[in-house]
Amino acid sequence: MESRHLFTFLVVVETGSFTRAAQKLDYAQSSITAQIQALEAELGQPLFDRISKKIILTDAGRRLLPYAQEISRMHTLAEVALRSDTELSGALRIGAPESLAAFRLPGIIKEFRGRYPQVQITLKPGACWELTEFVRSGELDLVFLLQPETEYRDLHTETLIHEAMALVTPLGHPLLELAEVLPLHLKDETILHTETGCTYRTLFERHLNSHGVFPDPKLEFWSVEAIKQCVMAGLGLSFLPMITVQSELAEGKLARLQWNDESQRVATQIAYHHKKWKSPALAEFLSTIQKHAAEWRNGAPYTTKSSLLSS
Repeated sequence: MESRHLFTFLVVVETGSFTRAAQKLDYAQSSITAQIQALEAELGQPLFDRISKKIILTDAGRRLLPYAQEISRMHTLAEVALRSDTELSGALRIGAPESLAAFRLPGIIKEFRGRYPQVQITLKPGACWELTEFVRSGELDLVFLLQPETEYRDLHTETLIHEAMALVTPLGHPLLELAEVLPLHLKDETILHTETGCTYRTLFERHLNSHGVFPDPKLEFWSVEAIKQCVMAGLGLSFLPMITVQSELAEGKLARLQWNDESQRVATQIAYHHKKWKSPALAEFLSTIQKHAAEWRNGAPYTTKSSLLSS
C-alpha cells in the first residue's frame, strides 16, 4: 500500500472532489482517479460512492480514514525526527480542562515556546472523559487531567501533583465562624458549579448527596473566573481547586471555609497512548512538564484536613 495513494485519498476526502483534489495536489485528474482505483483494487473494496456528481465515503472508506490519517501523521513525524536537532519543530496537540489550562499550563507553554518557537502547539479544552477519548483516538498527543488518581489499561498516566481543594465564600459569610463546616450546613446554601461533567463538581455533589444534602437552587457556569466573580458578589459558595482561588484568598477577596475534602480530592495527571511514539517535540515538552511539576510539589504541598483545621 503506497503512502502517496493514502495521502491522495485523504486530500479527496478533505476537498470532497476528485477535481479539487487534483487542483490542490497539482495533478491531472486522471492521475487522482488512477491512484484511488489502485488503492481500491489493492483493498478489494470501493472507497467512494459516486452519486450525482458527489463522492461519499463507503463503509470501507470510513474504516480506512483513521488509519490513513495516522499513517500521514507518522510520516510527518518521521520527517521531523530526521531533521537537524538544532531547531526543534513539528506540532503538539494538547488537551486540558479549563482549570488546568488557565492555572497550570501557561508557565509550561511559555517556557517551552521560548526554547522551541518553531513547534506549533494547539490546546483543546474539554472535560476529562472527553480528553481521554481524544488521546485514545489519536486526535490529541497528550492530555492533562484533573481527577482522582486513575490508571487506564491503554494509556500511560502519571500523577504530577495532588491538588488541594477549597470551599470558598464571600467575605463575612456566617459559615466562616464554624470550626468545621459539615454537609448539613450547606443544605440551604446556593452552590455555584462548574459545568456538568467536571470531575471535582461530581465528587462534591456525591459527597453532599451521600449525607442527604441536595442544595437548591444551584447555578452552573462554564468559566471558573465567572464563578469567582459571582462568589465575590455574594451570589453563593463554590468548591474549586486551590490553584484557581489562591490569589483571591491571599488578597482577601474570597474566604475559605473549614471543609473536609478527603472524599473529593483530585490530582493533576498527564496521559498519552501507551503506543504513542514520542517525537522530539513531545519528549522535550514532557521534560518541561516534569520540571514545573517538581516546582509545584515543592512550593504547594497537599493540604490535608488536619493541617487545614489547625490553621
